[in-house]
Amino acid sequence: MIRLEGVSKWYTPQFQVLKDCTLSVAKGEVLVVCGPSGSGKSTLIKCINALEPFQAGSIVIDGAKLPDPKTNLPKLRSRIGMVFQHFELFPHLSITQNLCLAQEKVLRRGHEEAMAKAMMLLERVGLTAHAHKFPGQLSGGQQQRVAIARALAMDPIAMLFDEPTSALDPEMINEVLDVMVELAGEGMTMMVVTHEMGFARKVADRVVFMDGGEIIEDRPTEAFFGSPHSARAQTFLSKILAH
Repeated sequence: MIRLEGVSKWYTPQFQVLKDCTLSVAKGEVLVVCGPSGSGKSTLIKCINALEPFQAGSIVIDGAKLPDPKTNLPKLRSRIGMVFQHFELFPHLSITQNLCLAQEKVLRRGHEEAMAKAMMLLERVGLTAHAHKFPGQLSGGQQQRVAIARALAMDPIAMLFDEPTSALDPEMINEVLDVMVELAGEGMTMMVVTHEMGFARKVADRVVFMDGGEIIEDRPTEAFFGSPHSARAQTFLSKILAH
């Protein structure tokens, strides 16, 4: 479903943020990307739907290639759901309006069809009662569940999550992770940047560990947690799993 070959990115000639990154995600697979802050995780995932440009290598998503001037980026982005760290909901629109907007403008769905889809997804994430509220009236966990529902409203072939729980209070994290666990159980192709190692161990098929812009390890989940190859991953896990 997703294939990266030798992806490299520089912010300046002196600052390389991604270094020759190669990985693949099969249809229905859940891949967790972890590593210390500043290791390039978020940049990597944003390159996949061209939110960040890259200077070397290639990315192929279900046959669509980046970079390629023939690739229709709006169409590609409509097929890849993206959930950000800070929700990115439109504050002046109601929850249902947030869910209907892209359906109507991008997928050309009629309002009634878009609304029916929105209400179905709000029920799925447990927020039907909040349908006509505005984002500012919801908790962080509720807003993030709305963001997931908004992404799902586009019928994506894969979902990308960029640290979806890092801006949440501890009590709100599980309500978001529960929705993600359910998605994974339904066979959604997912790539998740996260520090939630419990989630990774429970749901991920593979774990990618990054440091300094490089992919240091790419291994099956239990193998990674049981015996990471690199000293850097061993140190990372010893610190993050000690709490």
